[in-house]
Amino acid sequence: MNSKPTAIVIGAGILGLALTRALKERGYSVRVFERHPQAQGASVRNFGMIWPVGQAQGKTFDRAIRSREIWLEMSQKAGFFAEQTGSLHLAYTDLEMQVVKEYVAEMQGVKSAFSLSPEETLKKSPAAVSKGLKGSLWTAEEVIVDPREAVLKLSTYFSKSEDVAFHWNTAISGIQGNTVFSGQKSWSADQVFVCSGADFETLYPEVYAEAEITKCKLQMMRLTQQPQNWRIGPPLCAGLSFIHYKGFEVASSLSELKSYYQNQYPELIEWGIHVMVSQNGLGELTIGDSHEYGLNLSPFDRQYVNDLILNFLKTFAQFQDWSVDSAWHGIYPKMTNGATEFVRKIDEQVTIVNGIGGAGMTLSFGLAEEVVEKMDFGR
Repeated sequence: MNSKPTAIVIGAGILGLALTRALKERGYSVRVFERHPQAQGASVRNFGMIWPVGQAQGKTFDRAIRSREIWLEMSQKAGFFAEQTGSLHLAYTDLEMQVVKEYVAEMQGVKSAFSLSPEETLKKSPAAVSKGLKGSLWTAEEVIVDPREAVLKLSTYFSKSEDVAFHWNTAISGIQGNTVFSGQKSWSADQVFVCSGADFETLYPEVYAEAEITKCKLQMMRLTQQPQNWRIGPPLCAGLSFIHYKGFEVASSLSELKSYYQNQYPELIEWGIHVMVSQNGLGELTIGDSHEYGLNLSPFDRQYVNDLILNFLKTFAQFQDWSVDSAWHGIYPKMTNGATEFVRKIDEQVTIVNGIGGAGMTLSFGLAEEVVEKMDFGR
């Protein structure tokens, strides 16, 4: 690891691993520092959705597509489950169906987007509730992984490279120039990247305090493995997802739909709930989620919120086994100025990469490539 340019990555979540890959591809030797025995944050507490359909058209969507390509490549190399499932957004009102048709019309020649009849929808997924179903939006690009498996196997895969070394249980307490410190121990490299929210706050509190950034807490659950290898097909989303993702802002009826939801589902809107379900390779179902924003988020989960999620899910999805295996909450940083990420070059040697919000699985690999390609490393 001596003749090559060197880099230090702080944080072994998906963004840190994505930067590790991008740096390695550019010929760097990389040291990765993680304060825990393995990644424990938002990177392993999500649906595992690589979700181009939710991204705004243009640069962000292109970044999502590039990330998806890398996910499929890395699943083969690192040996974790990844399935290109596509996605189904179910419509149970005429207004939701109108949004579907408007979105499909806008996406012609841009990406896959199809308006399906109720019969076509039920052929895609045996889990969709047929009663009252008007149809659905079908898109083909989306990929599902199990984040717990994928993040673990990615780190194992990279650790086998002679150009990557992991330092687990090692919290970085300070940075001076190109040197990072953990207590009295220190390591140096040509470039340092700070990729975890906790380390960003600790190492650069003034920069964090001045950033247009907040936090989002979400509650999620995982249902037990479905019997007899029963599969739901694509991830299922309710119409509430239309008003959550920027990708659907091209639909002219979206504001009308949002007003309808505010009147029809005030509690769901209050808790930022838009219900979705994905299935991993073992047949387990990940369901959620809620969204609470602020810097003083409660450490306690509310069963009331979980009940809201489960009850609404039952209006559009049916499963073989509804047993809840685990429940949790995750917290991720999110920009308040509409930006999709926070990339700040502290000096010629240190860069903060953070604030990718709830789209870390979808955007991290693509963003990491862009950051590395744009950096002037003086090579």
